Amino acid sequence: MSDIKQMYRTIMDDDFPPELTITIGETQLRYKKRTWKIPDDKTGELIEKGLRYGENPDQQAALYGLVSGNLNIAGCQYIAPGNGLVSAISEQEMLQGGKHPGKINLTDLDNALNILKYLMDRPAAAIMKHNNPCAVAYGASVAEAYERANMADRIAAFGGCLALNRPLDRDTAELIAANYLEVVAAPEFEPGTVDILARRKNLRIICLKRIEELAKYRDFRYIDFKSLNDGGLIIQQSQLNKIRSRGDFTMASATYKGAQYIIERKPTEEEYQDMLFGWNVEMGVTSNSVIYVKDGVTVGIGTGEQDRVGVAEIAVFKAYAKYKDALCFKRYGIGYNDYVLEVQAGKRNQDGLDEIEADTAGDKAGLIGATMISDAFFPFRDGVDVGIRQGVRAIVHAGGSDRDFESIIACNDATPQVTMVFTTQRVFKH
Repeated sequence: MSDIKQMYRTIMDDDFPPELTITIGETQLRYKKRTWKIPDDKTGELIEKGLRYGENPDQQAALYGLVSGNLNIAGCQYIAPGNGLVSAISEQEMLQGGKHPGKINLTDLDNALNILKYLMDRPAAAIMKHNNPCAVAYGASVAEAYERANMADRIAAFGGCLALNRPLDRDTAELIAANYLEVVAAPEFEPGTVDILARRKNLRIICLKRIEELAKYRDFRYIDFKSLNDGGLIIQQSQLNKIRSRGDFTMASATYKGAQYIIERKPTEEEYQDMLFGWNVEMGVTSNSVIYVKDGVTVGIGTGEQDRVGVAEIAVFKAYAKYKDALCFKRYGIGYNDYVLEVQAGKRNQDGLDEIEADTAGDKAGLIGATMISDAFFPFRDGVDVGIRQGVRAIVHAGGSDRDFESIIACNDATPQVTMVFTTQRVFKH
């Protein structure tokens, strides 16, 4: 094995202490380092280790679970010891360890739960990568939810972390086993499903029963710490989602130079459903972000950009790329990029490629009738114009810009008209 490949199989030394005690005011918190005994993939020897490494193979890292004490500060507290989520995963819950998990595997799972806690009313799947969703979807069954999420972005889902909010059944396990994932987590695994998933020997299979209880943490605030280069700390309350039903949205309106601007078309019931779904997903997306959703599945997700019009355009670009790939896979059993290579090699006909391009353009990558969601206000109308040009029918954003009136005009003047609501809440996430 080359030195480069070996780098990713590294199990870093761990010089972190077995326990931590942190004192905040008069409160003392005691943490214990989490380790698991997992067989070595070559020798089969049990190796007791915590995290393999941090964000990169040359960074040590450790996972600590709270074992005693709690906070009562600024209206925040932690989940009581013994009832934890990701930091409390035991060897019994890790049905297959694969390789010892790294930091990113567990932070991806943690953010998946952050999204799913708002989506517990029906079967849902969240596929995560680098602490952002590749795709999130509802389904009539957990198998349908997974299939819809996977087909929304097959490319990014490769090597991702999947979390499901319902027990995993055999049909879903067969779908998952056909792909490459790093982590699969569900509240329960029906008989035979672990054997199917175990065809992927490095897959981490986690049975996290407490996923069933996620809804009760919707109003749960915890303390969020950010360490600075100089050892300083920024401490903040975690974000709460104030949008729980259609009645929590506000129809867009603005006053500019004494003139009143009001959105003319009210949302349909279907649009309200996608508004709620999209805003719940937005809670787990790195800012600045703009996402598009349609019929309970993400269509395009733009993350972590500096300007809002740019991220709106990136989300459109991704929607087109993923739509072409999904069409190609459904029709020919291979991805779009692989099809292009086979055309170039003379193994496939150019006509099939042309049809995919034409159908994607005609459908506008599934964006016609979609809902556009932004985690903060649009400072200019150029952001909403990106979505309107693609045929979106509804827009959700925080509102509060001095130029909200321009976005309202853009929606009212669109053909067909676009509806728009404000959340009156910004949900930046960094």
